Amino acid sequence: MGAASREVRRLAERTPPSRERFVDLLRAVSIVAVVLGHWLATVVGYDEHGELTGRSALPDLPWAQPITWVVQVMPVFFLVGGYANAVSLTAERRRGGDATEWLIRRSGRLVPPTTALVLVLGGGALAAGLFDADPARVRTVVWLASIPLWFLVAYLVVVVLTPPMYALHRRYGLAVPAVLVGLVAAGDVARLLGHGLWGGGNFLFGWLAVHQMGFAWRDGLPGRPRVAVSLLLGGTGALLLLTLAGPYPISMINVPGERLHNMSPPSLALLAVATAQLGVALLLRDRGERWLRRGRRWTAVVAVNSVIMTIFLWHISAAILPVAALHVAGVLPTPQAGSAAWLAWRIPLLVLFGAALTPLVAIFGPIEVRGARRQRRISLPTPAVLARMASCRVFRPLLVTTGFAGVAFALLANSLWPSTAPTGSGMPAVALVTYLACAAVLRLLRSTPPATEAGPRHR
Repeated sequence: MGAASREVRRLAERTPPSRERFVDLLRAVSIVAVVLGHWLATVVGYDEHGELTGRSALPDLPWAQPITWVVQVMPVFFLVGGYANAVSLTAERRRGGDATEWLIRRSGRLVPPTTALVLVLGGGALAAGLFDADPARVRTVVWLASIPLWFLVAYLVVVVLTPPMYALHRRYGLAVPAVLVGLVAAGDVARLLGHGLWGGGNFLFGWLAVHQMGFAWRDGLPGRPRVAVSLLLGGTGALLLLTLAGPYPISMINVPGERLHNMSPPSLALLAVATAQLGVALLLRDRGERWLRRGRRWTAVVAVNSVIMTIFLWHISAAILPVAALHVAGVLPTPQAGSAAWLAWRIPLLVLFGAALTPLVAIFGPIEVRGARRQRRISLPTPAVLARMASCRVFRPLLVTTGFAGVAFALLANSLWPSTAPTGSGMPAVALVTYLACAAVLRLLRSTPPATEAGPRHR
């Protein structure tokens, strides 16, 4: 832990003056808010068969649904992602790289921490099978622990599309998110008319629209108070109109039984929230930058961001472990959602879940830290044919696209697979094999320099 602390302090001290520190703060706040929201809004109990169950408390707490307008901060993550991806892509090209090499480097931050979770869950499921555990129950536990991977699918796709979408942004500016918002509106109409399949495109169009606004922020979206206030008031006004007078539910987090969901897939109402959040971010930007000039504050932000993926990926597992321990011990409290006892139990739960997450981050966080560094090329024992393909300028774009696509497909397949359908590894076999193969392809690309870099240099 001492070495990790020194590394964080070193990174904080070496931060260039030009870095937009407020963006890093927003990223940390958005993920921490998601984690706390999941922990606080969970109802744990037993069904009629005495089986342990877990679900969201929002259906039982209608008074809390307007609060989701504030605590639904996933759009902030995509806004910040658009900003950061534009910065890193521009820097890669300034160094002489291209979109392919940028994607390969981005995979180093996103895929290794995910692979750790996949391997642990798969290995744990196989081990549970050796002790004759119920395969359906094992699958349920794996499915719950892998819930964060559902969100990661959308972000992986957005990352792969960043180079062409950024090119469109540079050419057409705000017209691009305007078109995407129109497509989201069309998808919402299709869903309202009962054609849910046609509305599925909103998973892509909605998050791309928010991501594009991150590009606009980075490339000089006016930060004058008048613009920020216009975004805040416009987004809030649209949200009130859509939810109070329109067909959209109040909650920005999916509630079972609603005719239309705002989060999965993103709706016009969620984009209105994103617009208001961008306005707030622009209003707080200068003040936030000044606040983060203090060494300890900035060091704390750097520390959280260095393991932000690890925190997000493991926070459901961190909730499962203490709940399972209390269940086995026969002392798990199950008060009714919304009751005084349930509300009082939130604080002890946060402490328990936080205590469980801390060692998980300590164990798996270094994987993310290593992947985020600008890596040296590390030779791996690889067949000559594969090494030549991985270094070939013609094959590298195809391989990195295939790697990302396969990883995203595998994570999506696991999320869509029924939560009680038994599988030997806790995940569909095709999803697990596809994931590991494509993660290996991306690892090979990261360890293999492109041919012009690897080959002899001629004068």
